[in-house]
Amino acid sequence: MPEKKASKNLIGILISGRGSNMRAILDRISAGDLDARAALVVSNEPKAAGLLLARECGVPTLVIDHRDSLTREEHDRKMADALGARGVRLVCLAGYMRLLSPWFIERFEGRVLNIHPSLLPSFPGRDAQRQAIEAGVKISGCTVHFVDDRVDSGPIVLQEAVPVLDDDDPDTLAARILEKEHDLYCRAIALHFYGRLRVAGRRVLGTNPRVD
Repeated sequence: MPEKKASKNLIGILISGRGSNMRAILDRISAGDLDARAALVVSNEPKAAGLLLARECGVPTLVIDHRDSLTREEHDRKMADALGARGVRLVCLAGYMRLLSPWFIERFEGRVLNIHPSLLPSFPGRDAQRQAIEAGVKISGCTVHFVDDRVDSGPIVLQEAVPVLDDDDPDTLAARILEKEHDLYCRAIALHFYGRLRVAGRRVLGTNPRVD
């Protein structure tokens, strides 16, 4: 059997913690369900659990501690240099807990994705599941969006609804949303590399028909 060629769709993944969405992406790639290759995983936190997970999957990792930089842009330039050196075409945030600088967003314009556990623009920022429960909404979910220099405010690529049950607490709701996040993020990555996505103002066009 001929050896499978390595994908040219190179992604860089930014993490700050356990990297559960990173793992879902790597699993889809390994299974052949996502035509991409993780070129580098970067963490701003030296003790992030996702670093070990990435290494176990054979993905190169790099720690760039934000505390070693004087400014956000200085830190982001270090990340951009590392990602650029690896030929990264798409940057995926997977539990990356820092706001990216305008310089970084411009450097990778239209090539930075994030996933958030709510139906944006509702409940941006931290503790989105708790926000949803306290607001009394009946439907929450998750959103993949392009990243800009504000918190969870970039153009929306895909969304998936998740009902909020009467006995939900933030942890149970978060667990059910996370199951949807894994599939949704990989679908968005596939759409990007298929060249389907086009941003028109605040709208992202080309997300239908669905690509599995």
